[in-house]
Amino acid sequence: MATTPMPLSESAPRWAWLPKPGTWKYYALLGAVGILILGPLGGVAASYMNFSLGFFVGGQVLAGILGSTVTFGYGAAGRHGANYIQTTAASVAGMSAMAVVIQAMAWLGLPQPPMWQLMLYMLCIGMFGVGVGMLYTPILVDRLQLTFPSGLAVANILRALTDPVLLQQSVSRLFGGMALGIAGGIGAAKIAVLGAIDLSTSTFGAGMIVGARIGIAAIVGGLVGWAMIPYFVSIGWLQPGEPFRKITFLIALGMIMGAALIDVSLILFRAYHRARQGVAKQEEPEDWKRTNTRRLVAWVLFWGAAIVVVGSQVLDQPVGYLVMAVLLVFVFALVNGISVGMVDSNPISSAFVVTVILMAAVGLKQPIVGLIAATVLLVATGEACDMQQDRSTGWRLGTNRTIQFRFQVAGIVIGAIMAVLFAKLFMSAYPILLQDQTAMSASQQPARWTSAMTYKFVGILKSLTDDKPYQRMAIWIGILIGFVTELLRKVIKSRDRYRAFVQSGRVGFSTDFLLDAVVLPSPYASSFGGFLNLLTSAWFAAGGVLSSFVNSLPKRKDKPAALPEDMSTTSLVGGGLIAGDALAALGLGIAGLLATLFT
Repeated sequence: MATTPMPLSESAPRWAWLPKPGTWKYYALLGAVGILILGPLGGVAASYMNFSLGFFVGGQVLAGILGSTVTFGYGAAGRHGANYIQTTAASVAGMSAMAVVIQAMAWLGLPQPPMWQLMLYMLCIGMFGVGVGMLYTPILVDRLQLTFPSGLAVANILRALTDPVLLQQSVSRLFGGMALGIAGGIGAAKIAVLGAIDLSTSTFGAGMIVGARIGIAAIVGGLVGWAMIPYFVSIGWLQPGEPFRKITFLIALGMIMGAALIDVSLILFRAYHRARQGVAKQEEPEDWKRTNTRRLVAWVLFWGAAIVVVGSQVLDQPVGYLVMAVLLVFVFALVNGISVGMVDSNPISSAFVVTVILMAAVGLKQPIVGLIAATVLLVATGEACDMQQDRSTGWRLGTNRTIQFRFQVAGIVIGAIMAVLFAKLFMSAYPILLQDQTAMSASQQPARWTSAMTYKFVGILKSLTDDKPYQRMAIWIGILIGFVTELLRKVIKSRDRYRAFVQSGRVGFSTDFLLDAVVLPSPYASSFGGFLNLLTSAWFAAGGVLSSFVNSLPKRKDKPAALPEDMSTTSLVGGGLIAGDALAALGLGIAGLLATLFT
């Protein structure tokens, strides 16, 4: 993040019928739009995508665009209202996508608890997740200042669509990127050759936002994983024909953990050092950034305890595994949050799988226990990372964090209800969703309802009777790689002579670039290549290379002064590509659902 929020004029609304900002009518309007209209719209699309494909897109982009039309009458200050709307709607959509947990119960042949019990459990997890995400905001957003590409895209959309001046200066780049994103998203779904090359305009756009150093590091990580396929097969970690990411995603998660150990330790050490030295109390944060830490900690403790109580007393699950799951959230909310902040990828399904693997290591044998406990990681990590991404948008806009937190909480309440209702609705309407695809042959697999995320969950839960120690070894290897790599990077870049060499000219700059991108890349960036297939990483790298090339060209002297620094050409086009691809996915999802309903 390169800029601080711009002050906004709190002038009167353009239209007299709009409620005055800050009044209960104002917040009621925003909440109604987010909860009753945009949230369910994004929720039904997210649920359908997870059932049919196995992945979903968040509701931030759609809600940001549509929410801006509601708050346009407030002028530039309307961006805050639009941000509140998209925060609520994204929470509803994100929670709704978790309906696949109930589908996994059906595949495993497990008895489904009453609806109210599932809603209560999902509510507790969601509330806990947003609290943990808020706790990590000062680290990931304020201190590390991670990019959060989708968060930047939403911020640019809200700034442009609520301010005529910014809209006039950025419209061609932002909407040009959105048009390309929509075309690419539809083309990848409908044109075989584009699907074959894994065209992803959102991944390309994210690469444009983060640049070549991170983009090339991601493809380097992917190439290393691809090159090691024969070795992984020879030691039994992969079967012939399996993709490298089936094992490298464990190593990649470990790499992020190892690097995070270094960074979090440094943050804690500096805080301890300041306390020991008696450093004067830091200046009070701005009003929009201020939060009550004591209340936040109490919130997290309360809902963490509520998860254990509801899980054990209502759902009859062992306390030990529930406590273990709650504690693991603090790890994965940080690990996945860094991944989202760096490369716009939230590996929530990987957090679920790793949780089951770790629980198996301490004796877990029952699939129902693993499913209920790992659901804590799936939902809480997803909502925590959404919280962090929304806070990154708010950081750029100067949106009040406490109010934004309340809107997210409102979305969690409705989303917990929607998740269960959508699961019941879809599985009642389409009985094929109840059939266990992990027990089907290739010829029996349904073409329309692939449910890839559920397939992964049920597969790992069924393997509880077949412990695989090498999976835990892969995680530990990743932790070691990430720790050593990040330590070496910190040592090298802290040297005065090296920093002077980098600033000395092209040779120093090129050397530093190669160090960052190829020789000793950040584990946060290179690990991205372990989560996705090689072509997807290649699109991410291509976007980064193009962005860095464009930004290296001589700057225009007549660049409009009113544009914030982070509304550069590459960030606007990249954000537009992310927005367009998300809109295409949502549109295709809704179109597919309607086609299914009427056939």
